[in-house]
Amino acid sequence: MDSVKYLFDLLLHFDEHLKQMVENFGSWTYLFLFLIVFCETGLVVTPFLPGDSLLFAAGAVAALAPDTINLWVLMALLLIAAIAGDAVNYSIGYWIGPRAFSGKIPLLKQEYLLRAQAFYVTHGGKAIFLARFIPIIRTFAPFVAGIGRMNYAKFAMYNIIGGVVWVVTFLLLGYFCGNIPFVRKHFEIVILGIVGVSLLPIVWEVAVARLRGRKLAEVLPADSQPPQA
Repeated sequence: MDSVKYLFDLLLHFDEHLKQMVENFGSWTYLFLFLIVFCETGLVVTPFLPGDSLLFAAGAVAALAPDTINLWVLMALLLIAAIAGDAVNYSIGYWIGPRAFSGKIPLLKQEYLLRAQAFYVTHGGKAIFLARFIPIIRTFAPFVAGIGRMNYAKFAMYNIIGGVVWVVTFLLLGYFCGNIPFVRKHFEIVILGIVGVSLLPIVWEVAVARLRGRKLAEVLPADSQPPQA
């Protein structure tokens, strides 16, 4: 429980931790931020690392300490980290994932792999882009895309677009808004609000999909609908 509490505190108060790191380590903070973003997007075992809050806080700190943390250098490094992280995660899923679904592990059935493949053929690009803005899902989406053998050219395009929009948006939000007194005082509420807003596209997609399914069921003749189990 103590570790969970610490991680939750790190997520909601990352701005304070980052300011302290800049004071203690100066320009080495670039490397620290690069590694966090790379690991959070590139390693499926580290979904707990801060993502949105890190970018927002990093932008705010860049505004406070421009002599130590340059916004444009930071943006370039984190863009590389985010895009390279997703690419590595995809490669891990592509080469290791199918072996895990070979049938030797009872919980990982081949049909799950086939579903993943079908999903990414139909919705792959949209899923990769939207996942950038959703904690935890952001870490697993490229891994599952690799497992599903999503076309790499399509994956790479949405990986780059999503990475650029994600990094630039949150860094600039932090840079221009992170040091407003109200935002600084209620940083944790702002971060939770950002996470909540980022979930809206997924909620919308689910609602639309269910509505379409319901409408389809209404227009189909009774004898064409599948029998109930």
